Amino acid sequence: MSTQYELNAEKRDAKGTGASRRLRHASKIPAVMYGGGKEPEMLSFDHDTIYHLLENEGFHSSILTVKTDGGSNQAILRDVQMHPFKTRVAHLDLQRISATEKIHMSVPVHCLGTDVAPGVKLEDGMVAHLLTETDVACLPKDLPEYLEVDMSSLHMGDSVHLSDIKLPDGVELTVFSHGGDDLAVATIAAVRGGAEEVEEVEAAAEGEAAEGEAAAEGGESE
Repeated sequence: MSTQYELNAEKRDAKGTGASRRLRHASKIPAVMYGGGKEPEMLSFDHDTIYHLLENEGFHSSILTVKTDGGSNQAILRDVQMHPFKTRVAHLDLQRISATEKIHMSVPVHCLGTDVAPGVKLEDGMVAHLLTETDVACLPKDLPEYLEVDMSSLHMGDSVHLSDIKLPDGVELTVFSHGGDDLAVATIAAVRGGAEEVEEVEAAAEGEAAEGEAAAEGGESE
């Protein structure tokens, strides 16, 4: 299960570019929270608090409790907009969720056992990470902070795929429910061409992953 985070927010009435600019000058982040059968709420958050939380990989795929003067809501982070040339958060989008309805989220994929894999330890290969995250569907209580796939037995040229991930109870991969391909998560590649060869493998896989995601999204009816 993912880590739970509590965020303090302030409601805001003023809208528009000028109002958002004033918030940012006051070290606040303008935000909107929508969904859950309610009207969208205009909110603001403390910039530095959110900025540091965003550095935590798990924060992006966790259930957030958003507290305001009017109560609290369970939500997930849907979009983060960064300033085009400053290391500042410009805007947040959050979606309210229900404990009884499944959510779709992108969660990180961690590769285990890479240092002891025969292809790395004995055959001088290098791990090429082809997929660093994937979309899941589950109830909020079952949302994992990340998924794991074991590479400890892999030899040179071997790969692990999405189907090799051991999913927690109640969690499914949306790519399969929409007829998508069983994409490779990582492979052990030769390093004869140095890091450039591994980068080529990763770049090719990114293209395949993008095609798979597009196909999965095309199958959604939401």
